[in-house]
Amino acid sequence: MIHQYKNNGYDIIMDVNSGAVHVVDDVVYDAVALLSKAMPELEEPGDIPGELEAQVRDSLSGTYDPREIEDALEDIQELINREELFAKDVYHDYVVDFKKRKTVVKALCLHIAHDCNLACRYCFAEEGEYHGRRALMSFEVGRKALDFLIANSGSRRNLEVDFFGGEPLMNWEVVKQLVEYGRSQEESHGKRFRFTLTTNGVLLNDEVMEFCNREMSNVVLSLDGRKEVNDRMRPFRKGAGSYDLIVPKFQKFAESRNQTNYYVRGTFTRNNLDFSKDVLHFADLGFKQMSIEPVVASPDELYAIREEDLPQILEEYDKLAVEYIKRQKEGRGFNFFHFMIDLNQGPCVAKRLSGCGSGTEYLAVTPWGDLYPCHQFVGQEGFLLGNVDEGITNEKVREEFKLCNVYAKEKCRDCFARFYCSGGCAANSYHFHGSITDAYDIGCEMQKKRIECSIMIKAALAE
Repeated sequence: MIHQYKNNGYDIIMDVNSGAVHVVDDVVYDAVALLSKAMPELEEPGDIPGELEAQVRDSLSGTYDPREIEDALEDIQELINREELFAKDVYHDYVVDFKKRKTVVKALCLHIAHDCNLACRYCFAEEGEYHGRRALMSFEVGRKALDFLIANSGSRRNLEVDFFGGEPLMNWEVVKQLVEYGRSQEESHGKRFRFTLTTNGVLLNDEVMEFCNREMSNVVLSLDGRKEVNDRMRPFRKGAGSYDLIVPKFQKFAESRNQTNYYVRGTFTRNNLDFSKDVLHFADLGFKQMSIEPVVASPDELYAIREEDLPQILEEYDKLAVEYIKRQKEGRGFNFFHFMIDLNQGPCVAKRLSGCGSGTEYLAVTPWGDLYPCHQFVGQEGFLLGNVDEGITNEKVREEFKLCNVYAKEKCRDCFARFYCSGGCAANSYHFHGSITDAYDIGCEMQKKRIECSIMIKAALAE
């Protein structure tokens, strides 16, 4: 399968099945476009059929010199021989039946607080309540969750635990107790915990920063960008904005972590479709690690992203990519999560095919110990998997999540991005289509553009 596109002056060809990416000249680009219509995939590397070569020469003869065409065809044949163009899909048989694979739990999202001190207008957790009641996780429930993770992690050594909310710092003492407990279990069980935390920063102070710098592998700092953008969507319950309080704390925290192992993470909505300005605002504030995600909301919400917004959104990614390259070359660069792509190796095959592992390798735990496939399913009783006392009791739902792979999703099978996005978010698919094996179409278009920009950036920075 071939995907071709032009971006910022670069002609780019992706061979989807092999993962090879080629930056080419116009004649190779046009020749491959002609060939891909006739031979989208080869069972084995072979010579381009003579009749097809002749058709390409005839089609290009009015545009390019015959020697250019001949050189282009030779280059293309060499790439075919190296299985870097028109390569066979070798992964399909790997996932004939994903239900047979044995999975282990490797990560938990601990909902340490179903409560929040902000009233973010787009919050899927309903200001921390998650379709239920406000609650803080007890140490006892958290301890059982860590014990469950250890017991169900098989031979895996490295385990991940994210302290999530609501706002986790509203239950800070229990966070510290659980980190201490986890560390006490590492040596005896041959495990190593990687703790992370997501916070809105309201309760961030020096003691929290010091502890996080010692114990947290990564910290996510929630901020939506420019002051007017952030304060419109992330106010306190009485309506005041949060920007002025949290930004100085986040700047201090990022510096205390040497500008590594954190993300400033924002959400853009229909209110700020010019979100590239918010990313650059992060950079101008001194942050080096950042992400901004599109809001996912019911179309009834005034701030929800709609299909007609896509042209502007895709253009914003292109604008951001050009500025990203400029700043990198000037020595004042930053990392934008969606532009960080590994073309050499990337995730393992299973990860690329099956995605985030929600419902199988990754679970969310409520304050009272219920288990759900991920934080976005919490409170939806049809997705309740079990609890920390009894373990997984709803095997039917877990089996369905095992089939969340790019070959089970009709929209993914012929998509060039499938091995990069791994099929997208199951929760978004369910909330928009009622099925975890569908795909959120607006999100897909944005993801494809981000991947195209990421590859173009690699080409530009390699010069």
